[in-house]
Amino acid sequence: MRQGTFPRPWPLDLSAEPALDLLDRSYAALTGEFATRSPRSRAATWYEPEQTVGFWIRRMAQETVIHRVDAELAAREPIGPISEDLAVDGIDEVLERFLLYGSHRWAEEFKPSLPDNDLPPVLVATDGYGWLVRATPQGVSIEVATPRAGAPATVSGDPVPLLLWLWRRRTDGVEIEGDRTLIDKLRALLHDATQ
Repeated sequence: MRQGTFPRPWPLDLSAEPALDLLDRSYAALTGEFATRSPRSRAATWYEPEQTVGFWIRRMAQETVIHRVDAELAAREPIGPISEDLAVDGIDEVLERFLLYGSHRWAEEFKPSLPDNDLPPVLVATDGYGWLVRATPQGVSIEVATPRAGAPATVSGDPVPLLLWLWRRRTDGVEIEGDRTLIDKLRALLHDATQ
């Protein structure tokens, strides 16, 4: 944000700094930058349609939640609370920014998981929100829909379990209905998007 571009070289070599010190220092620097800038201020991002500080605020909130869950799972601790609003926002982010955008922007990385022909959509649905996710040879397309839209396959659940399913952190708490082949294809594409 300060430089208006990505650091060079990237990634930075931060191995000399103890991990917890690095985390504390980086967190203070990042939140300090967020506090002095409008979410609408320009900032370089990997997501070409949105070059704003707001992108990074959202991205860091979602990144923190998912990696907090990783730490809790690794420590065999219960998963702490995640607000439903944050979970719904995370569902939208992983589908729109990682799966749709990623499958077109980094097509070669997705190519092995993309189908030879257009597939029917999978409905991803949670409290009041729905996304029709369609895999094509050119990449993934997504259409915002109602949570009751017709589709030959559906993955649905409360926002938090659905978010964790999409990020491949948990498989419980979601309901899977319809064509399992389409669900498996979505799961393979999510692997490519979230690895």
